[in-house]
Amino acid sequence: MEGLQPLHRRVAGIDVHRMLHVVTILIELPDGSMQRHSREFGGFKRDCRALADWLVEQRIELVVMESTGIYWKSVHAHLERAGILAWVVNAHFIKHVPGRKTDMADSEWLAVLARFGLVRASFIPPQDLRELRLVSRYRRKLTAMCASEINRLHKILDDAGIKLGAVVSDIHGVSARAMVKGLIEGRECGDLAGPGARCAQAQARGAVTLPPKNVVHS
Repeated sequence: MEGLQPLHRRVAGIDVHRMLHVVTILIELPDGSMQRHSREFGGFKRDCRALADWLVEQRIELVVMESTGIYWKSVHAHLERAGILAWVVNAHFIKHVPGRKTDMADSEWLAVLARFGLVRASFIPPQDLRELRLVSRYRRKLTAMCASEINRLHKILDDAGIKLGAVVSDIHGVSARAMVKGLIEGRECGDLAGPGARCAQAQARGAVTLPPKNVVHS
């Protein structure tokens, strides 16, 4: 990276994997010389805590890692709690930056790019927003699963010739669930619906005879 002015004096690059994190730090001394150190850490929580403690001891200003699957999340959370500025960058962008030597490790290349400001951090919401997003996504997933099961029940009943949707307005309502439970228990169809549902069904078939109004009996 000749001709470029470094923006950070103490940087680190992390090559994130599932059970192994390779960390390389680059430290520029006052005389202009460079120090390079590399260490390997495991993927468990105690290893991530040791990684963060080591970077704090080295007074690292900026840490850069690739957005590899979901493995970066645990490392980023530990660095965030330790008060270390951590950037998650796009792996596709990193591979297309020119100037990398063939024998350079991925973690060292990330540290070099961070030192000269040649990477752009991805947007990572704050912790409270991440937790809210996780809960909202899970709720949306559960709602979609419930709707899918209701549609599946409707299809199964129609395939069996049971037109429950023509009798009730909500196939997932209390009355409809009671009717389905009665069908499972083997009860007669005439005993499944309440008076209101039987009247609606009879009206649909044109078989209801309403009593005359204003009839005066002598």
